[in-house]
Amino acid sequence: MPQLALYTGPQRFMDGAAYRDSLRQYSPRVFVDGRAVESVADDPAFVPGINALAVSYDFALDETRAPLMQAEQTSRGRSVNRMLHINESAGDLLNKLEAVRLLCQETGCAQRYLTHDALNGLAQVSAALDDAKGGREHRDRFGAYLAHVQDGDLAVGIAMTDAKGDRSRKPHQQPHTDAYVHIVERNARGIVISGTKAIVTSAPYVHELLVMPCRAMGEDDADFAVCCALPVDAEGITMVARPAGRPGEKPEHGAPLFSRRYGQSTAVVIFDRVFVPWERVFFAGDWQHSEVLTYSYATHHRHSCIAARAGFGDLLIGAGALMCEANGFDDPGAKANLREPMVELIKIVEGFYACGVAASVYGAADPRAGNFMPDPVFSNIGKLLLATQIYDMHRLAHEVSGGLIVALPGPDEDHNPATAASLADVLRANPAIPYDKRAETARFMEDLTASYQSGWYSLISLHGGGSPAAMKQEIWRHYPVGDKVALVERLLDRGVLDNPDRPITRNRQPGRCCDAGCAQPGQAVMVPLPRP
Repeated sequence: MPQLALYTGPQRFMDGAAYRDSLRQYSPRVFVDGRAVESVADDPAFVPGINALAVSYDFALDETRAPLMQAEQTSRGRSVNRMLHINESAGDLLNKLEAVRLLCQETGCAQRYLTHDALNGLAQVSAALDDAKGGREHRDRFGAYLAHVQDGDLAVGIAMTDAKGDRSRKPHQQPHTDAYVHIVERNARGIVISGTKAIVTSAPYVHELLVMPCRAMGEDDADFAVCCALPVDAEGITMVARPAGRPGEKPEHGAPLFSRRYGQSTAVVIFDRVFVPWERVFFAGDWQHSEVLTYSYATHHRHSCIAARAGFGDLLIGAGALMCEANGFDDPGAKANLREPMVELIKIVEGFYACGVAASVYGAADPRAGNFMPDPVFSNIGKLLLATQIYDMHRLAHEVSGGLIVALPGPDEDHNPATAASLADVLRANPAIPYDKRAETARFMEDLTASYQSGWYSLISLHGGGSPAAMKQEIWRHYPVGDKVALVERLLDRGVLDNPDRPITRNRQPGRCCDAGCAQPGQAVMVPLPRP
């Protein structure tokens, strides 16, 4: 098992092959489909997930993609993988958005962007802790860990969502304490944690786990307010995982072309008295700051989710257009019954992506940490749109594709001498497109929209990064409703908004709906550069 010490070797950029090989240096305790996994890197159940993460490594070393997939971390004076970068400008936010969309066009879900989001949130809470306590202990500890992750080019899984138990009870009220990860012991060397994280993306095939609280904690829940990092094979960690995608199915038997190649595993991760040295503990018992971390991480992550589902939307748009062509309509735009749903699909995808662009442009530097965070209102609106419209995206793709995507005979019939020739003749639509190509496109669309895997995409779109209710709460909390009320009252010449007892909204102070404030209409956002 690797030591818990931080990486101190030379900076490296791994390619996908080196990433796969690096996983063999770890021996996590993993179970999948009721059996123990001997080698994660070599187990067929995880190949699609490993392939997806490997793309983030390969793209960073691809000459044409490197300008986007690498970032200059000026605070450290080196280039790093974009998925490990601490954002230094609104431009970084835009580039991250484009990078995640590019990765998810290829893989459906790139997964590694969660590391980026957590590191940026951790930078902000570390600065907040130091400002509250004085000194630089938390900034320095985070800086050392950041160097460890960036220089090692590591993949880090985010262990945030606890098992939670009875949702009506707070962590300390749970009949089973291990429903939440918590501190069970503190000593001079570090802390010992136990508990369960229920939904940990890509857990089996990352190098480390970053444990984070999933909610704001109260004083009675101080032991549950813990954030720390561990190698995946630290003693006491057990993972119970799902296979990634739809692995192991043979191509000749109609294995789905996409989710056989790319997918995502999630795992329930059980911590049983796991020791964490202090240099890997970012806060322990600081319950007042758990909200800072969860809010910061959630805002970064919802911004990234916008790009991820836009990449998936690109796949649906492309597959829909190909399906129209395979059905005999070379130009879907010439038929209103095809053009309208295609435009609606485009509108949905580019509509929520535009919110991500706006969140980047209106992003602002954290006054304590200095890194840029996307605008919370636009981030939450974009994530809310994609979460609630993912089902419309599937419906529209079905509308332009036709029922053949689920009614097509099984792929074994493509090789049945008794039926193959007849099927090839009668199920061919466009004379220019052979039946096997039409069938391949239909099965690709089925894989994306009408399969077990497509249900998974829908669910992670709806609940990944928080439920729609959580996003609505954040939108209302940060949107300056009071400014709009003041605008109308000024036009009505009423002027009663300053009454402190008036219970319309707390957002009464223009530009100060939160501690940092929001950009107001009519202000310069993109300030021109000075002339030489």
